[in-house]
Amino acid sequence: MTKAIKLLTALPPPQRQRLMSLAREVSFPEDARIFEAGGTADRFWVIRSGAVSLDQRVTSLQRITVASLGAGDLLGWSWLFPPYQWDFGAEAFSPVRAYEFEAEAVLRLCEEDTQLGLSLVRYVAEILAHRLEITRGKLMEQYGQHRRSVL
Repeated sequence: MTKAIKLLTALPPPQRQRLMSLAREVSFPEDARIFEAGGTADRFWVIRSGAVSLDQRVTSLQRITVASLGAGDLLGWSWLFPPYQWDFGAEAFSPVRAYEFEAEAVLRLCEEDTQLGLSLVRYVAEILAHRLEITRGKLMEQYGQHRRSVL
């Protein structure tokens, strides 16, 4: 399994400083909806403290948690890929403090500094690969439990 990486600590210091020049500190109270699946993905966050649940709507009344994120984790990647819509919803599981980045400004910076852009895309891809492995493991575990209960 790949190791979980933290975006800000993975970037070399000069690149991290350039990216952080665009950061804005924000906070979300416990139980706040941060974004909804299908909404416009025009920003992302790096969690400083607290916990966020990524969820997927199963029915009009039911959501399932697909991942839990904490300090240092990247929240949101849909801003990087067309059609720039959130794939999941996100909710603050506890009070959350985060760095917020506007996608348009970050993408402009990446065009100016192609090394930063390459690093950012590479690290976001590594984060996605890690989360995909975790999700795959959870699905296999659930499938195994379901099969045992049926037999």
